[in-house]
Amino acid sequence: METNLLIAISNLVKNPITNLVSHYRAANRANSMGDALEFYIKDLFCNSLNENNLEKKNEIYSKYFSYIGNQNNPPDTIIKQGDAIEVKKIESLRSGIALNSSYPKDKLFSDSPMITTACRNCEDWREKDLVYVVGVSKDDKLKALWLVYGNCYSASKEVYERIRDKISKGVNELQDVEFSETNELGRVNRVDPLGITYLRIRGMWGIENPIKVFDYVVPTEQNPEFFVNAILLKEKYLSFPEKDRKHLESLVSDNFLIKDIKIKSPNNPAKLLEAKLLSFRK
Repeated sequence: METNLLIAISNLVKNPITNLVSHYRAANRANSMGDALEFYIKDLFCNSLNENNLEKKNEIYSKYFSYIGNQNNPPDTIIKQGDAIEVKKIESLRSGIALNSSYPKDKLFSDSPMITTACRNCEDWREKDLVYVVGVSKDDKLKALWLVYGNCYSASKEVYERIRDKISKGVNELQDVEFSETNELGRVNRVDPLGITYLRIRGMWGIENPIKVFDYVVPTEQNPEFFVNAILLKEKYLSFPEKDRKHLESLVSDNFLIKDIKIKSPNNPAKLLEAKLLSFRK
C-alpha cells in the first residue's frame, strides 16, 4: 500500500476534522490533543478516518507504515518506502516548537544517533525526506495545521552539528572534571566525594513555527475557523505519482488552492527556491 503527502491533503480537504479529542476519545482512547493529533495525521495518510475499530486501524497502519515511534525519539512515523513524519503540537499561533535534544532536520538519516535501532532497521534505507507536521490547538479543537518538508524549513545537518560539536568540545576540555562517553553534550561523573553523583549536559533545541517562518509568503489568517498550509519544493511535488497530483488538483476550489511560490533557502536566504503551497480554509 502506498501513500504520500498529496493523498493526506486530499483526505483532509474532503473530510476536515477539528474536534479531534472528542472524535478519537471513545474509539482510540486518545485523551489528549497530542495523542489525537497523531492519530489524525496517521489516518489522513492511511485514509482510515472512518475506521473506529482500533484493531483494524492498527492493521491498516501496518500496511502503510514501516515504523511508528514514540515521543522521545524522532520520527513519529515512516511511510513504507516513503517519507518520515514528525508531529508537533503547540497551543498558540506564535509559539515556538520544542525539539528537545534533536536539532532541526532537513532530512532523516539512518546513521543518526538520535533514532532507535528499530527505526534504523525498519526497512533498507539511508535517508528519508522528512515532513514536519505542526498542529495548533485551542480548547481541544484543532485551529491550524502546517505540513512542511524539512528541506524547506531546516538547514543542513552540518550547520547544527558544528555548533553542537563546538559546545561539546569546550565542555569536555574542562580541567579536573571526569567525563564519560555520551550522545549528549557531555556527562560529568563522580561530582561528589562519594563518587555517586553525575551531571548530564543536554542541548534543548527549539525552532520558530512555520506560521512565523513563512509569513512572507503565507500571511497569517485572522479569523478562520480552521486553516491548513503545506509547503514542499516544486521538484518534490512533481516527484509524486501523476494520478495523485491530478486528483488533488481536481479538488481546487474557493477553499482550497495550489500555488507556486518562492521560499528562502534554509542554507542561504539570498537564494530562492521554487516551491508549492497547498492551502485549505474552512
